[in-house]
Amino acid sequence: MNIESLRHLLEQVRTGSTGIDEALASLRHLPFEDLGFAKVDHHRQLRCGFPEVIYGAGKSSEQVAVIFEKRAAGGGNVLVTRSSPEQYTAVRERFAAAQYHELARCITLQQQAAATSATHIAVVAAGTSDLPVAEEARITAEMMHQRVQTYFDVGVAGVHRLLAHVAQLQQASVVVAVAGMEGALASVVGGLVAVPVIAVPTSVGYGAHFQGLAPLLTMLNSCASNVAVVNIDNGFGAGYLAALINRQKTE
Repeated sequence: MNIESLRHLLEQVRTGSTGIDEALASLRHLPFEDLGFAKVDHHRQLRCGFPEVIYGAGKSSEQVAVIFEKRAAGGGNVLVTRSSPEQYTAVRERFAAAQYHELARCITLQQQAAATSATHIAVVAAGTSDLPVAEEARITAEMMHQRVQTYFDVGVAGVHRLLAHVAQLQQASVVVAVAGMEGALASVVGGLVAVPVIAVPTSVGYGAHFQGLAPLLTMLNSCASNVAVVNIDNGFGAGYLAALINRQKTE
């Protein structure tokens, strides 16, 4: 249930084309639907601007498929993060149009129009090994109807690769900077643009990298004042936040 569908339902009640009892039946699962193992939040788009996203890790394939079906019934786009091929198989048995993005480990069902935002988000990844997290950010933002441009393998070990795209980066309304190792990319990008930079540390690196703790601390201590940081490997959180920022620019 989103604002447009709710407005349409109320208009039908006003004109008499839909009865009150029928309208109440349509709203009976607001604000949530209790499945026993999960409470599906059908009210979230009305509150937050985007429907509930399904976190796949730790759930059985059947649980994901059932939650997915309930979410899809509302008509909005459906996104599952940290999903497995087995979960996708269970979903695709019910929704042939669902897609699996192997690199990002996401399942998507596009039920609304593709991105049409006037402004765009830039997603920058330091290395090819960071692409799973960067792709999760991209897919999340695009499912929230935001345009995204990507710049991959532009880490500071070859900073000329990043500098070649400065003019394009400066056209974005928000930048997501994804990096492992020492995580210096976010500060460099922050010093080149006049928009928010959402830094995403990844678990890519050796020994003293501590599975992403090293770049997390680097990014938290950035001297670039426009840099904010999400959790290690949290491409979803970065993409979601970037979409909200870009949406404000568009509106």
